[in-house]
Amino acid sequence: MTATHVGDCTAQRRPMLYVSFELGWTEWKLALSPGTGVPTRLRSIGARNLVELQKEIAKAKQRFGLPEDAAVVSCYEAGRDGFWLHRYLESQGIANVVVDSASIEVNRRARRAKSDRLDAGKLLTQLLRYHGGEKRVWSVVVVPSAADEDRRQLHREMGSLKEERTEHVNRIKGLLAGCGLAVEVDKKFLERLEALRTWDGQELTAELRQRLLREHSRWQLLDEQIGGLEKVRVERIRHSDEPAMKQVRQLLQVAGVGVNSAWLFVRELFGWRRFQNRRQLAALAGLAPTPYQSGGSNHEQGISKAGNPRLRAILVEIAWGWLRWQPGSRLSQWYQERFGNGSSRYRRVGIVAVARKLLVSLWRYVETGEVPEGAVLVDWEAKLKGRRVVLTD
Repeated sequence: MTATHVGDCTAQRRPMLYVSFELGWTEWKLALSPGTGVPTRLRSIGARNLVELQKEIAKAKQRFGLPEDAAVVSCYEAGRDGFWLHRYLESQGIANVVVDSASIEVNRRARRAKSDRLDAGKLLTQLLRYHGGEKRVWSVVVVPSAADEDRRQLHREMGSLKEERTEHVNRIKGLLAGCGLAVEVDKKFLERLEALRTWDGQELTAELRQRLLREHSRWQLLDEQIGGLEKVRVERIRHSDEPAMKQVRQLLQVAGVGVNSAWLFVRELFGWRRFQNRRQLAALAGLAPTPYQSGGSNHEQGISKAGNPRLRAILVEIAWGWLRWQPGSRLSQWYQERFGNGSSRYRRVGIVAVARKLLVSLWRYVETGEVPEGAVLVDWEAKLKGRRVVLTD
């Protein structure tokens, strides 16, 4: 028996309490057990009631005959509650894992019993399997530090604000389309509104005009807030000595990578995550292939679409831009040779492959300084001003 196996067996013999959480908004379900073969203890406590949580853990140790200093391991599904509970449990000496909900095994019957109590019990069973050595029983979420999580607020808020602004634009255009009118929504919209006339030469009705004014007022507020966040972001890129901002500036030197994508790559990925290989990187972005083989059936199901949806969306967008701004790069040439003469669907499949390869190339560029083969570098400061100054090929 190897030393590792001896250590594992020793760890299994130590008294240990296993706890799983099913987190609701008003109530938490706890499933507690000292190990396999022992009936599970199920309890309910008020949501976010940490005092009651500690009492239930102490009662469970007493109920199962465990010493007061017995180790506690726990788990809960990633969701609305985020990572604050994980940080609290770790601060109390409890070894906790946050689980990707989509990776949890479920019964595939069309109709199956489901309740918070059953979910907590199922999660506890898988926690026991996980600590028993089945590391692939689920996917564990890598928890960012509180500081790294806070640094993601700016671009995530900006994304939400842009979505809201687009909603107001579409609503205004939809209201005017009902009158047979098509108008651009921007800062000069109010000037155009005064001159608008319906198909029969009539002015817009009073109620419709008032609604349009209110919608545009909300659009203006959002536009100002977005502009303010963009200024803050540019100032940080120009002047901050933070290591992450150095990575942003480095990515901005690559033609085809803009401010939005460089910032998101660093804040969501390169600034705090560490990867051992390109497969881990592609899996996090949801760009990993998903083959299907069963008997005589053998086909590819497409990308997994797991992981970070923000990264995946912007990677595909950047991949299309890469073909335009980096036509002489080896990656663009590979795409043209393999997919350039194919159908529209075939080219879309190819661009996902470009996105995956581009992500790996940018990762290597940030980690080692290795420029993607054939890529053009530009002056990042000029790019912030809307200009493009080529440094080298």
